[in-house]
Amino acid sequence: LEPVPFLNSPSINNPTGISIVCLSALNFDTIFDELMEDLSDDLLSEYVHLKSEMDFDFIIVGGGTAGLVLANRLTEVPEIKVLVIEGGPDDRDYPQVLQLKSWMSLLGDPKFDLMYTTTEQPMGNSHILHSRAKVLGGCSSHNTLICFRPFPQDLDEWVKHGAVGWDSETIQPYGDRLLNHIQPAHEKDRNPIMGDWIESCQKTTQVPIIENFDGWSKTRYTEGTKVWTEGVGWLSIAYTPEDGHRSSASVAYMHPIIGKRPNLHLMLNTWVEKLIIEGDRICGVVATPENGQRVTLRAKHEVILSAGAIDSPRLLLLNGIGPAEQLKELNIPLVADLPVGENLLDHPESIIMWSLHGPLEDKTVMESDAALFIQRVKEEGETRPDLMFHVYSVPFADNTERLGYPRPENAICMTPNVCRPKSAGRLYLTSSDPKVKPALDFRYFTDPKREDERTIIDGIKIAREIAKQEPFSKWLKEEVAPGPAVQSDEDIGAYGRAVHHTVYHPAGTCKMGAANDPTAVLDPLLRVRGLKGIRVVDASVFPTMVTANPMISVEMVAERASDLIKADYYRRTTATAHL
Repeated sequence: LEPVPFLNSPSINNPTGISIVCLSALNFDTIFDELMEDLSDDLLSEYVHLKSEMDFDFIIVGGGTAGLVLANRLTEVPEIKVLVIEGGPDDRDYPQVLQLKSWMSLLGDPKFDLMYTTTEQPMGNSHILHSRAKVLGGCSSHNTLICFRPFPQDLDEWVKHGAVGWDSETIQPYGDRLLNHIQPAHEKDRNPIMGDWIESCQKTTQVPIIENFDGWSKTRYTEGTKVWTEGVGWLSIAYTPEDGHRSSASVAYMHPIIGKRPNLHLMLNTWVEKLIIEGDRICGVVATPENGQRVTLRAKHEVILSAGAIDSPRLLLLNGIGPAEQLKELNIPLVADLPVGENLLDHPESIIMWSLHGPLEDKTVMESDAALFIQRVKEEGETRPDLMFHVYSVPFADNTERLGYPRPENAICMTPNVCRPKSAGRLYLTSSDPKVKPALDFRYFTDPKREDERTIIDGIKIAREIAKQEPFSKWLKEEVAPGPAVQSDEDIGAYGRAVHHTVYHPAGTCKMGAANDPTAVLDPLLRVRGLKGIRVVDASVFPTMVTANPMISVEMVAERASDLIKADYYRRTTATAHL
């Protein structure tokens, strides 16, 4: 008999949270008596119900930012049965996950973090921990939930790279239907030092103070699309101010439908390592739950990879979908020769730190509540900034401390980041063993003209000018890193690269593009080229990096993908009904 799925986690339509088990019909009777001791009548009914459902219409690999948007939208149709497989636990069980202010405590915690690292970087920092979330909600349960719509020019650039149908006019409306609660940092959460920083940024750079960075999207129908190019202000954040809780993809898209949609199922703490491939069609997955017992799960229509820009390409490569030469070296049978793992993008940022005269008031959303955007290089037709500053009201000192700089008890940091990076890297396998993590070679600061490094140099110089300006300057005791001795462009650049960090925005590793684009893995409908029954929906589909924090762009991609997938589903089922 075909093995039945082992759902070693609460089903999404099981509000009790008690584990529901589905085993083969052969051993059902042998464990029935044991189950009777633990399960109520309702749960026993659910047990039998799930046991009869071996196949699903769609299997979503990854219960993260994109995957949960998809799961919600697809199961709006009662006839569509969806299984979501997530490698981590239920976010509802962990207050530190739901509380946004606790985000830093999740980084490097193996309970919630896959903790990837980089390969040796010839021009950048080789000691970066690339945190990737392992919990329901994915990185939206792990990050700072900073929200920016993609700039119209970001999306139009995708079209220039062959992503037909992803222009700004088509995609911006998907931002209007997002379910997250998004607003600028609430007045009660605004630390005075951040307010003074905003004022000093405006005085120093002469950019406007922006009340709502995404305000343009709300008025575009009445006032036209008038997007800012430069500005400073409080960030828009997906959270609820009354309790400081996240409004993550899980909170916004999953929590409200738990127990209400019998066509939606969830496997937690489960890892997918194998795709079921029959000819040129992907028909399902082999998954391993926490107990180690492999299960086979089949998809009638599609398997959708939403495991993020590291684990979606990783799964494709392990199953023979990727560069032929790389797979040959690892003795992985070739299924499709595609540039999976290439075009690895990220937003790198560096750091400049000051000690403070004393401790700050405990008044913040998540310690990084404001931002500054500057367009350093003026190009004809270019309306986007090329330099962004986050500002942290804590000593963000892991990388500076490694180089011998002190970690002040009270500190504030500006982190200039390259919001339109020219450098790109690659992700690749070093083993055919699914347990071996992929190599991440971001190739930071390797662009031939060294424009990315120049951005960091300019950023540190601008930060120093802001630090001289009242009222922000009155808070500062002294510059701790890099310190006043580091002054030349060469020295600033060397320091900036040595202590640089990631903003945790990997993207681009399964880029979409035109049929004649040899660098594209997906077509503009997000289908893997040359194969049937498989799509990728997450940040790995980006042809180029969006300018600002990408979480909202990922959700908008998933909203768009849900419409594309439903359209294909209706075409197939309608055609079948008329046979």
